[in-house]
Amino acid sequence: MGNLLGSWRFKEPSTVEECDSTWGSDSESDEPAAEDDSGVSDSVSPAESDRAAGDPEDATPQLTESPESVPKMKRSFYAARDLYKYRHSYPNYRKTRLPNEYRNLRFYLNKIPLVPDGIYVEEILTKWRGDYDKLEHNHTYIQWLFPLREQGLNFYAHELTQEEIKEFQSTREAKRRFLVAYSLMLDFYGVKLLDKSGNVARAPNWHERFQHLNESQHNYLRITRILKSLGELGYEAFKAPLVHLFLEESLCHNTLPNMQHSALEYFVYTIRLPATRRRLLRYARQHYRPAHTFLWGPPPKRRGGGVGAGGSSEGAGSSGIRAPAPTPEQQRRGEESTGSSGITGSSHDAVTCPDLDREGPKGCAGLGSSAAGLEGALMMPGARGERSEHNEIVPL
Repeated sequence: MGNLLGSWRFKEPSTVEECDSTWGSDSESDEPAAEDDSGVSDSVSPAESDRAAGDPEDATPQLTESPESVPKMKRSFYAARDLYKYRHSYPNYRKTRLPNEYRNLRFYLNKIPLVPDGIYVEEILTKWRGDYDKLEHNHTYIQWLFPLREQGLNFYAHELTQEEIKEFQSTREAKRRFLVAYSLMLDFYGVKLLDKSGNVARAPNWHERFQHLNESQHNYLRITRILKSLGELGYEAFKAPLVHLFLEESLCHNTLPNMQHSALEYFVYTIRLPATRRRLLRYARQHYRPAHTFLWGPPPKRRGGGVGAGGSSEGAGSSGIRAPAPTPEQQRRGEESTGSSGITGSSHDAVTCPDLDREGPKGCAGLGSSAAGLEGALMMPGARGERSEHNEIVPL
């Protein structure tokens, strides 16, 4: 029995849809547990769950050109599977039999240098800030500054372990230096960290740095790694403000147009909470052009046993849940009992979280580049389940 259990492996998803649980719980009857995407398996199967959007923005413009005239785009299965594994804590991760040397933690305690360059973390944090050529062209430090439970391009860097993560999160000196390293990289990208809650905004040198970032696209891989590492080391809430800023700059202000795809395909999906991913994707869909090529919205509803006219509708406010058939007693009462057999759509998804409202740059009304209000949206109880505030009414 022990051998059988030891050889058991989690069955990995084989399609993009199976990797993406973002819209799987997007109904007013969300279970709170379904909002947490950090376990080994999803509470709701993307193939079986309701694929409803429920807000006016979900009624995206329909494709008017002929299918032959529009290039067909697809999401990357490689990206979806990679981020699925990350969000679900690497379900097939095999614990190494080698002794845990806590090399990442010791590096952040300034006790050992990074390999192969032999540089200590304190030197990087104090002397490399503003040295953009060095930060751009050196490719060995990023795996040490932002460790993960997966192998990077620097094979001298060590993967994180669960035990090391716990030890790191309880070590004040390591956490302090980690935030300094995060601020260092943000400055390199033209962004400044505003506070200890993770809110961000353009740095004074943003114009020059955004121009470089738009052209130096290998940094998008680095940003994905940074976002993953934030989540591993206890700073999950720092991700959304940065992702929102990059979405705003690339979609609204066109300062980072080359980043659009990476922000939507990778950055958003490093975030473990589906409700937060949905808010960011709804915001992105508002500004994405051409609108009919947006790939990251809720997929078409799939209902078992046939779909009626009402069930197949993609209209705003529809949750994809059909009301029960009227009883004989309701039929005898006349058309009044059966005339409302559809559902009353809620306005839940029509509101993109009031806490996001800020004084932002023109062109993105109500959504500031600092994303300062986004942290409130992440931490408020309603972020895990909004049923108490917005309940759909299903006529019986």
